[in-house]
Amino acid sequence: MERNQHYHEARRQVERRIGFGIHLAVFATVNSGLILFNLLAVPDRLWSIWPLAGWGIGLLFHGLAVALHAPGTHWKQRMIEQEMKKRS
Repeated sequence: MERNQHYHEARRQVERRIGFGIHLAVFATVNSGLILFNLLAVPDRLWSIWPLAGWGIGLLFHGLAVALHAPGTHWKQRMIEQEMKKRS
């Protein structure tokens, strides 16, 4: 039973990483297009920085969510165990 649970956790983590990779690729593609369009259409006004910054913040949080769910980063469980040791 535990082996099956480890498989599902590993599979879910791989899916998270793939999802982040897709998000990163779409981010790079779309923002490159926006920057190119901005420089060709209105070169004296850089408006493309705003979608880049906003989406970049979202991408950062997506990356953090993936990293904090990575195997070996069970920080919450470690904190609980440390607190339990203090109380015993």
